Amino acid sequence: MIARRAALAALLAFALPLPLMAEPTQRVIGVGGSVTETIYALGAGDRLVARDTTSTYPEAATALPDVGYMRRLSPEGVLSVAPDLIIAEEGAGPAETVQILEEAAIPFVTIPAARDGTGVAARIRAIGAALGLDDKADALATEVEGKIATVVDASARAAEPPVRVLFILSAAGGRLMASGTGTEADAMIRLAGGINAIEGFPGYKQLTDEAVLAAQPDVILMMDRGTGSDHGTAGVLEHPAIAITPAGQAKRLIAMDGLYLLGFGPRTADALADLHAALYPEKG
Repeated sequence: MIARRAALAALLAFALPLPLMAEPTQRVIGVGGSVTETIYALGAGDRLVARDTTSTYPEAATALPDVGYMRRLSPEGVLSVAPDLIIAEEGAGPAETVQILEEAAIPFVTIPAARDGTGVAARIRAIGAALGLDDKADALATEVEGKIATVVDASARAAEPPVRVLFILSAAGGRLMASGTGTEADAMIRLAGGINAIEGFPGYKQLTDEAVLAAQPDVILMMDRGTGSDHGTAGVLEHPAIAITPAGQAKRLIAMDGLYLLGFGPRTADALADLHAALYPEKG
């Protein structure tokens, strides 16, 4: 512990003078996949000196130093790249790390969550404001919000009868962790013209076999392995409870990249269009 405090003191001593020595916001860390993606979309990718583990798009981002998972950031990793601005998704932390970074006089900008087109546009504008790129951000936000609205309207008209969708966050070990209401997955399902098959609880919860049977999903939606984790997609349709639902009987499983599906960033309209097409292939 004493050694760690000494190391942090040395890093703080190095980091504190940076805002006075360097041009402002030229050494940026993007924390959260959609934040980093938006920074690139605004043409500011060259300012990034590091990213977190969830920042996997565009491919250029993966060449940056990785400071760790967004909810488990270490101050040592962040300070080691000498940033003069950190832009982070809501929920980044832990709080102790954020406090240390604030003590180092490094601006830490938190970008709120989004679950619709208006929210995505607000996030883009907030990131643009942090970077001093308000005009570019306003143009991108207007474009993205318009595309999302167009896809949502088209999806609503074509979704008849609506498909019941069960989003499974993880099926590892046969235990099904599924989305209820108020999540990004729930929002994407609704915006793409589907119905969330689980509405009895908010957030994520482990389902019993009885709950799966009662949900009667037509489609199972999951993140694929492109997210860097095995969410248990292999064999999920053979799960005893899922196998006898309409989704299991029809062998309907949709697997999409997690950041693309749930990131609510600049590609959200494309993700919604792809999800709608997968939910309603007969109308494509």
